[in-house]
Amino acid sequence: MDSRAVGRAAIRLALTESREEETALKAELRRSGIRSVAVDFGGEFEDSVPRAVERILVASKREGVILDDHVHQGAVAGACREALSQLQFRAVGFNLGGKMAVASGGEHVAVAVYAGIGLAYLDDQGVAVAHRAVPAWE
Repeated sequence: MDSRAVGRAAIRLALTESREEETALKAELRRSGIRSVAVDFGGEFEDSVPRAVERILVASKREGVILDDHVHQGAVAGACREALSQLQFRAVGFNLGGKMAVASGGEHVAVAVYAGIGLAYLDDQGVAVAHRAVPAWE
């Protein structure tokens, strides 16, 4: 398992358009050895970052994508903050909403964010991904 495969998996999951598509992709990824989870998020950028990190952490632990320990939790929190910071320049002062996904496999964890950024129907779009290395587990 390499970091690019895990990163691509997180991006693909963040880009799914429906729960059905998300469920099918998660099953496909699981068959290839990648655990994954996705959550919706949104709100004003500054207010949504802590909630987004918390939501993705809770979902990752609940779905068995990461271990319930400080190493895996720190990796997901750090990658989530990094991915969101990649969108920060365009998002500060605006609303942000979309989907975040975590994928893990081998020694790799990746968090991807796909979001609309803006006001009303005048949205910009952003995609970001960040990676962390963790001890492998099964």
